[in-house]
Amino acid sequence: MAATSTQTRILLTTHERLARLADETGKTHQEVIDTALRAYERDLFLDQLNEGFAKLRADDGAWQSERAERADWDVTLNES
Repeated sequence: MAATSTQTRILLTTHERLARLADETGKTHQEVIDTALRAYERDLFLDQLNEGFAKLRADDGAWQSERAERADWDVTLNES
């Protein structure tokens, strides 16, 4: 399958940062962007996960149910 590409406008200062990071790491601009996007996706996932747990903990009934389920699994996992 042939590689495809597209263009995206970025600020000049962003391009300068991209070029500096590429020079410092020996990576291509595309590799730096891919690495940055993967880190951003991971951070976003973790932020959303933390937000979900915060909502869960704010609901006493739901939190107690979660803790009870964890205790059930702990017993199951310890029985081998």
